[in-house]
Amino acid sequence: MGPHAAAGRRVGCLSVATPPVERPPSGGRPTARDYQSSMRNRLIESRLTPNAISLTGFALCVVAAVLVWQEQWVLGGLAFIVGSVCDTLDGRYSRMSGKGTSFGAFLDSTLDRMEEGIVLTAIAFLFSQDGNDAAVAAVDIAVLASLMVSYTRARAEALSVECKVGIADRPVRVVILSVGLIFARGAGIFDVDLIEPAVWVLAGLSVITVGQRIWHVRKELTRAAEPAPEL
Repeated sequence: MGPHAAAGRRVGCLSVATPPVERPPSGGRPTARDYQSSMRNRLIESRLTPNAISLTGFALCVVAAVLVWQEQWVLGGLAFIVGSVCDTLDGRYSRMSGKGTSFGAFLDSTLDRMEEGIVLTAIAFLFSQDGNDAAVAAVDIAVLASLMVSYTRARAEALSVECKVGIADRPVRVVILSVGLIFARGAGIFDVDLIEPAVWVLAGLSVITVGQRIWHVRKELTRAAEPAPEL
């Protein structure tokens, strides 16, 4: 057997391996990007799954609701923020690691809808204890409108219409609610109470977003139904 044939056999036996962790050039100081790349590869090689991140975020939002029920506003707000951050990371980690599944995407979307509602339910309970019926109604509107924001997008995408328009998507709603929790009554920060204004703003912007998405889908479907111009 000639040397070229032997080399060919050796090449043919090679298997595709996972790309190695990127390292800085020899003698150079590692940069932030090097550390980020190393951490990313360590996470990919670990047993961490996107579903575990989703469930962690859900658990933290349940903890946040319990803390709010106990009127531990700052701690509840912090738990809600961290839980919501987990919700933003699970999708990215799923795409980055290649560990995502169809059920994982379904689970993520389902838990996202539940998390916001659980925390708002705890807030509504405290409003009802104070006899603030108007604020309870605002929470009901906020929960319903938040669900409709997600539903309109899902229904539009089922009709092959991209629908990410609107001023109050989930990140915006998370910021509004987080500010209300951190600066709520009795929180002791700047001696302000922003939880009720935050709920009203959340309800109003969510209703507007639902209207924006309905209008957008109508416009896109009408445009698609128009006959093509004759040449």
